[in-house]
Amino acid sequence: MNTALKLVAASSVAAFSFASSVFAGSKETVQVFYDLLSNPGSASHAAAFTDVTSDDWESIGNYSGKNKMRDGFLGQVGGFSKLIPDLEWAVQDMHVAGDFVTVRSRATGTPVAPLFGVDGQGRSFDIMTIDIHELSDGKIVRTYHIEDWAGAIQQLSGK
Repeated sequence: MNTALKLVAASSVAAFSFASSVFAGSKETVQVFYDLLSNPGSASHAAAFTDVTSDDWESIGNYSGKNKMRDGFLGQVGGFSKLIPDLEWAVQDMHVAGDFVTVRSRATGTPVAPLFGVDGQGRSFDIMTIDIHELSDGKIVRTYHIEDWAGAIQQLSGK
């Protein structure tokens, strides 16, 4: 093999290895978000979430402009531990494209009190969620999300 061809081959392998490690790092960073959601009362998971998010991280769930900042989000998630003690937020699929990680996940749980005004009387929910995490310098700076809470309410209502 001539020198130029060896150089091209070596460069390709190096670029692929670098890209693979960047993608793996992005996935590991984003997984911390779901570990927190599945362990909402855990101080260690909250600390890990704080470590992987920027100081001005935003949770964007609609176009109202009323985005949750990190502390507000952590407070909301902490409340889940009392309301839905068996909450599980399982990643089903994760795709990395540049600075964005898109996740399809499944949230399940059994509320012990009314959720969105619905007393599920011991019923559980099982919903799909889609999130897009934007990363910068290895940290999550913004998370766009949508959850099928209407489906959860329907399941809890027994309809």
